[in-house]
Amino acid sequence: MITITNVGARIRNKMAPKITMLKGTGYNSLKVLGLFLVVASCTTLSKQENSEEITMAKLSLTESIKPGGNSWVVNDVKDNHNLISDKGIRNWSDSNTVIRTYFKTDQTGPLNVGLTMKVNGGMSKLRVSLDGITKEITVSNQDFETVDVGVFKIGTPGYHFIELQGLEKTANMYADVNEVLVGGQAANGQLTYVKDDFYWGRRGPSVHLSYTTPENTDILWFYNEITVPENEDVIGSYYMANGFGEGYFGMQVNSETERRVLFSVWSPYETQDPKSIPEEYRIILLGKGEGVTTGEFGNEGSGGQSYKVFNWKAGNTYKFLLKGEPSVNNSTDYTAYFYDSEAEKWNLIASFRRPHTNTYLKRPHSFLENFRTEVGHISRMGEYTNQWIYDTKGNWHELTKAKFTADATARKGSRVDYAGGAVGNNFYMKNCGFFNEKTTIDTFHERTANGVAPVIDFSSLEKPMQ
Repeated sequence: MITITNVGARIRNKMAPKITMLKGTGYNSLKVLGLFLVVASCTTLSKQENSEEITMAKLSLTESIKPGGNSWVVNDVKDNHNLISDKGIRNWSDSNTVIRTYFKTDQTGPLNVGLTMKVNGGMSKLRVSLDGITKEITVSNQDFETVDVGVFKIGTPGYHFIELQGLEKTANMYADVNEVLVGGQAANGQLTYVKDDFYWGRRGPSVHLSYTTPENTDILWFYNEITVPENEDVIGSYYMANGFGEGYFGMQVNSETERRVLFSVWSPYETQDPKSIPEEYRIILLGKGEGVTTGEFGNEGSGGQSYKVFNWKAGNTYKFLLKGEPSVNNSTDYTAYFYDSEAEKWNLIASFRRPHTNTYLKRPHSFLENFRTEVGHISRMGEYTNQWIYDTKGNWHELTKAKFTADATARKGSRVDYAGGAVGNNFYMKNCGFFNEKTTIDTFHERTANGVAPVIDFSSLEKPMQ
């Protein structure tokens, strides 16, 4: 493409000697010949001049962000499985679909943006937005090519997203997108996004609080409370209250219509397939409460699982109580109770016997995780309050100090949207959603003591019966 301002100057310079030679020639002849020379000069320039001087320079795009680990359909999460995969963005046909690709930069300034993409027939017009700036591009290339979108402005360091939305199309689909490309000054520093392990990257970082316990104390019971603030009860969240060395106990949001209280114990036999566990290593169900479903689980270790469908509510506080004690034939029994704050009653969830184990409760902890990849772009938070342990001598001990940790996704820097610690007399944890506050991993936090031990009549609790 020829830039008109540059062409005019070059034409005048190249034509000057030729016009001098035509002095004395008739005006009409000069006009005709001059027009010929202008056309000829333009043709020569378009072929011979330095292309960088007469065409728009290509954007410098130095980083490739794969949609498979970094992009979400944000206005209808059910579309994520159909539209976003390890290959990129596919099956994009609805003009209402809004797709965001997330990344974090520690620099500000201009950010170049491009897309590796193709259109499957016809042409498509797309809207691309970043931090309030919107550009529109029209594309028609039938093979995957790098398409320059333009230059945007990053005003503050932190998480940002590039948003795509379809405007017009002549084919069935808007486009297939393999990469979101960035470069320029704002991308020159540390750029944070998910580069591998897309499944875990899409789930987001899991966070944990490990409670400090008195030394030389055998823990028979572990008590904890959880309050999920309103609007923080996001689908796919597991607010785990009573974790221990061999299992976990907490509450989940499984769907828009179902919530559960979940209690699981790992088998001492390490496998991802519960069917492969030898008989002598299998978790034994000793009993379960009313309305509780029991079975096996796999994929994250294997063992025995129990859950009760229970419509717990955001804003309410729920209590969890777990017992662990050595049993017969080198085994340990674990029993979980859940307190329904509305019915004001302790409910037995289940009791499991773990073979080849002889211990009281070890490593009391809590965690917060997202187990649904399609909602990894949404933040969630839980308040973990009033932690106590009851020892074998009949004494309560309040747990006011905890170590904050996070999983491999956080530790390797794929995602840094995680936080946790103490506020007043509460611990809290927060993850996912691409927020910018961050708590340093492996730090200790201390809450204010409540000083009032739980009042529980252990003898009145429902006994496990199969």
